Amino acid sequence: MLNLKTLFTLNYGLYIVSSVSKEGKINAMIANSVEQVTAEPVRLAVTLNKESLTHEYIKESGLICVQPLTEKANMVFIGNFGFRTGRNYDKFAKIAHKLSKEGLPVVTENTAAYLILKVTDSIDLQTHTMFICSLLDAEILDTTCPPMTYSFYHNELKGKTPKGAVTYQK
Repeated sequence: MLNLKTLFTLNYGLYIVSSVSKEGKINAMIANSVEQVTAEPVRLAVTLNKESLTHEYIKESGLICVQPLTEKANMVFIGNFGFRTGRNYDKFAKIAHKLSKEGLPVVTENTAAYLILKVTDSIDLQTHTMFICSLLDAEILDTTCPPMTYSFYHNELKGKTPKGAVTYQK
């Protein structure tokens, strides 16, 4: 018998994934589906729900900023990016951030690093798109606190998986 609870034994990081529109509007979301897929050349895969505004901006610009959250991030901070849509809420209004030279928002609190990515390919996964990306730039922001895992988010912060997330189950 197929037991979908076995999928909860797989572990992930928790990330802010952001992008910019053609008009220069910025948006971000929480994702757990980021992974390095090759070493030389460095390639990463970022998988996002097609309904998200960030997905739309990535399709327009071909650029992504990925930031691993640290364990300092609380549910209010995570909820700012994860439980609201940027279509009618400015996710950066009260969040410390700067813009990269590419115009991507880089959150400067509760994140371990940032990675600036250029989309080189994509794979249509029906409800989601997997963006295959090359690494343009990267910087460590915080070495004092470990990066947050999805297990930490669920077990310590008692976070829930929102509908539309790669790991969502009914």
